[in-house]
Amino acid sequence: MKTPFMSTLRGALCAFAAVCTVFAVHPEDNKDPKEKKIHPGLLKKYDANQDGKLDETEKAAMDADMAKRKAAEEASRLKKFDTNKDGKIDETEAAAEKAAKEEMKAKHKAEMEAKLLEKYDTNKDGKLDEAEMAAKKEGKKKPEAGN
Repeated sequence: MKTPFMSTLRGALCAFAAVCTVFAVHPEDNKDPKEKKIHPGLLKKYDANQDGKLDETEKAAMDADMAKRKAAEEASRLKKFDTNKDGKIDETEAAAEKAAKEEMKAKHKAEMEAKLLEKYDTNKDGKLDEAEMAAKKEGKKKPEAGN
């Protein structure tokens, strides 16, 4: 079951990943090691003059979008976890947020394990034996019966 929290957290993680990729350095691709390589998707979106790099105006547009996204994520976080409505997350609220994240991780892990069992557990014993693990490692759909 998808919850609004999971959707928001997934969006926040995607945004975080996008921000991180903006600052990913690939020295082998750069002539100047001080110059940072921009993720191709972000470059395509913000490189208005299409010169292959972001000038100050384009960087400002990207930064403004990132700031808006960050503000929206923080507003969503406050809406969910700021139970006393003081505009900040205190220790109790942070603990509740952490518990919610842990619950989401546990649920995701259980879902992934169930998918693996569904895909590779041919004898339906609820665990993967050596043949089933080998099939998983090889990327096969299901091991052959009798292996």
